[in-house]
Amino acid sequence: MNDGSAISSVLSPVAPSSCMFRSGRFVADHLEAVQPAQVQPNGVDLTLDTVFEQVSPGRISTDGKTIGERTEVDSEEGVFHLEPGGYVVRYADQIRIPEEHVGFLYPRSSLLRNSCMLDTAVWDAGYEGRGEGLLEVYHEIELEAGARIAQLVLARADHDGTYAGSYQGENIREKHE
Repeated sequence: MNDGSAISSVLSPVAPSSCMFRSGRFVADHLEAVQPAQVQPNGVDLTLDTVFEQVSPGRISTDGKTIGERTEVDSEEGVFHLEPGGYVVRYADQIRIPEEHVGFLYPRSSLLRNSCMLDTAVWDAGYEGRGEGLLEVYHEIELEAGARIAQLVLARADHDGTYAGSYQGENIREKHE
């Protein structure tokens, strides 16, 4: 016979210290040079640095990967005029995923409302860099460098180890050249 205690324990409020997702202020503390307008209640908006088109095939195999060659899309005074197609975007913001956390990146609704989608991957604890995402454009759009295009959220995570893959430190040196 069920006395209801199992149900009440599931419905009990969670203590703030055990919240899964972190506040925007917490996320902002793990990015470099964040502007106040980027900080949201539940995350931080990432801004656009540049846009690339892939011009040669890549390869993902059981023994490694090769990223296809890319060319940077020309901009007119910092504005990218994009036709329908797939593009790789690089974020301007340098991030650092803290231990015991995992990063998720979501498109801002303004992209979605303009017939664009931003596909991203999980950022593991320990990752540091200026990441990239796949921008799918279904209708012409203009994107200005520095525009907010995605929102990074951090969640607590129980894991072993931290990220030590080939993308560690990506695009950090390029920003300072």
